[in-house]
Amino acid sequence: MADLNTTIDRVGEISRQVGTLLDRRLRAAGERYNQRIQRSATRVATTRPANPLQFWQDAFRYSMDAAQRSVLFWDTLRQRGNDWIEHERAGKPILLHYESEMLADARTFEQPCNYALLRIVPPADIVVDDALRPFIIIDPRAGHGPGIGGFKSDSEVGVALSAGHPVYFVVFFPDPVQGQTLADVVDAEAEFVRIVAQRHPRSDKPVLVGNCQGGWAVMMLAASRPDIAGPCVVNGAPMSYWAGNDGDNPLRYAGGLAGGAWISMFASDLGAGKFDGAHLVQNFEYLNPANTLWKKYYDVWANIDTEPPRFLEFERWWGGYYLFNDQEIRWIVNNLFVGNKLSQGDARLGPGRFFDLKSIKSPIIVFASMGDNITPPQQAFNWIGDLYSSTEEIRANGQTIVGLLHEDIGHLGIFVSGQVARREHAQIVELLREIQQLPPGLYGMDIRENVNADGTIAYDVTIVERTLEDLRKLQKYDRVDERPFEAVAALSELTERAYELLGRPIVRQMMPEWLAKTLRVFHPLRVQRWAISDHHPALAALAPLAAWTQANRRPRGDDNALVPLEEFWSDAMVAGLNLYRDVRDAANEAMFFHVYGNLLSLNVADQQRAIRRATRFDPRSVPAMKQVLDTLDEGGAIEGYVRIGLLVAKAGTGKRKLSSMQGVRELVAPARLLDGISEDEFRRLMHEETIVVEYEADQAKRALPRLITSAADRRHAHELLEGIRTHSTLDTRQLRVLDEIRALLPVPERAGSAPARRASRKRVTHKAAVKRPSSRVRSRRT
Repeated sequence: MADLNTTIDRVGEISRQVGTLLDRRLRAAGERYNQRIQRSATRVATTRPANPLQFWQDAFRYSMDAAQRSVLFWDTLRQRGNDWIEHERAGKPILLHYESEMLADARTFEQPCNYALLRIVPPADIVVDDALRPFIIIDPRAGHGPGIGGFKSDSEVGVALSAGHPVYFVVFFPDPVQGQTLADVVDAEAEFVRIVAQRHPRSDKPVLVGNCQGGWAVMMLAASRPDIAGPCVVNGAPMSYWAGNDGDNPLRYAGGLAGGAWISMFASDLGAGKFDGAHLVQNFEYLNPANTLWKKYYDVWANIDTEPPRFLEFERWWGGYYLFNDQEIRWIVNNLFVGNKLSQGDARLGPGRFFDLKSIKSPIIVFASMGDNITPPQQAFNWIGDLYSSTEEIRANGQTIVGLLHEDIGHLGIFVSGQVARREHAQIVELLREIQQLPPGLYGMDIRENVNADGTIAYDVTIVERTLEDLRKLQKYDRVDERPFEAVAALSELTERAYELLGRPIVRQMMPEWLAKTLRVFHPLRVQRWAISDHHPALAALAPLAAWTQANRRPRGDDNALVPLEEFWSDAMVAGLNLYRDVRDAANEAMFFHVYGNLLSLNVADQQRAIRRATRFDPRSVPAMKQVLDTLDEGGAIEGYVRIGLLVAKAGTGKRKLSSMQGVRELVAPARLLDGISEDEFRRLMHEETIVVEYEADQAKRALPRLITSAADRRHAHELLEGIRTHSTLDTRQLRVLDEIRALLPVPERAGSAPARRASRKRVTHKAAVKRPSSRVRSRRT
């Protein structure tokens, strides 16, 4: 009875908190509405014509201009409809800014799927180096077609090409192959990576870049085939779907408010076994009704002389809706949207095919934005906290994770913004080599702009060590608000099973293929395009009227007295629609927590939480770590040089500037000592030396004389110490470490010392030793 009373008290407390939060959000929404209206009204009140005659002249010019803009606006929508029809008839060709050639079509594979691999043909003024890491960019399959990663010259494709890297693009076709599954897609992408690696035998493993949905596709690919994956760059990718903050991320409640995953099954059945991507796009537009219903159209109307080309180019991509198989969307909803199983290690593609994100050994770069309400930073980063209990566990597992957080760019801006491409994406490409050499751990990337004397912009990049506690600061309630989502997942299993038994057989019988196609044609997002086109007989006169209007264009001046009234009306529309959105989202959020915060839901959540509760992680208990620490005095000069750099770095503040990292790396890894050691092998060496330095720093320092033995090696070590002192900004602790190491490595006076070994060999271990996740590149000292 005590437990029951406690639970009832919890339910009551939740209800009071939800009510208080709803009241606060409704008040805030009203205040934002009033403030925007008052600002606009103030601008109108302060703008007055010089005299009545001037007002009537402005009114006449404005009326003429408004009428002409209206004709040209509707003609722009007519062109959009024509473009959409043409794009549909052409089979929805891929919208890339660059020329490309198809290397592989997965529709011809043994297990076919609607994916293909393209090679981006570099423009004539760009030369690529086939010895550099190739980039493989995977675009999101989230309702739209591919191409957003190479939409224009300032894009992910553009910055990689400009840096001299070969670039490949993974695309998909509008219709899925009958019976294809996510397992077939992952296998096809793995084959694409193999093909690219085969084309570049002199380069290191390809860089995998995933945008939005393509981000978790990259992570699944790297987890299933860690042997072929190079560095992974995931941009705006939702990995932990339950995460977010109240008032900021309303889309995360959609599954619970719909009663679980059954709704996606119902939509697939209405499509005769195919899920229409237009439903997903409609969800995105639902988030911002002010932009969907008014702002984007007003911007075209208000700037009719300059805006239509940009509008038409974007709408051509935005209006291309692609399809999913029932099996695909069901897996995505069950394992990601509702189940959130990927980050917890419970997602599987088939018997025995689970994804363990810990198995990814290449560096992972995560790029998110605080202004993204589709994939908020919490969804992009919280998988790290789901996967690891501490920062020490990340280091022990050998993973290097680097986070990059933009302040305000929206979701699409992460992929298509030219400014983001020149700043964030360009720095990621430039910094990849240095990230590859970072010790395992969690880091943040900070990019600052510096304006040179000639007006050009230079970027100063700093890498800062982070902890899991830093990630938790992104959450308002320490993730307590995610517990109701466990109840959603449990309820979803029940409703899905009920629909599968009772509803699906009836709906499938009622939906022939022709009716499903008809419903897709009459989807609201498609109707608004084809209904305003040359196919509409009432618009036959629009094109010649627009041509005559353009020839006789009489724009009003920017100082026209009626312009503030126009802007006030637009602001009032935006403010009203934003108020509707805020009230709607606040009500939906309150309903969600009231429903899933009740007695039964809390009990379900407690049961699920108890099942997943793990004991505190002890890094030293990992067999691979034990083996590395037991043999920390084995190796050669290469290990010693790397250890020196790590010891100095550990004594510092945890911040590393890109310029300093590049200089120190040249000192730590001179080319004559690293012949035959690839970047991936050097990274494995960094991993093991990081373990040594992190957990046995004093013993690691005392072992340096046994690693660096010859006079030549020790002279190199002294040069390295002096170079670090010269090229880096060191604090007092780091200078003291340099002096201690110098004292440990006196140069022998005897001449004829043996030269430094060029490459280490794999160490010899006991036959019964547990196989480590990465073999240490070192020689056994005799």
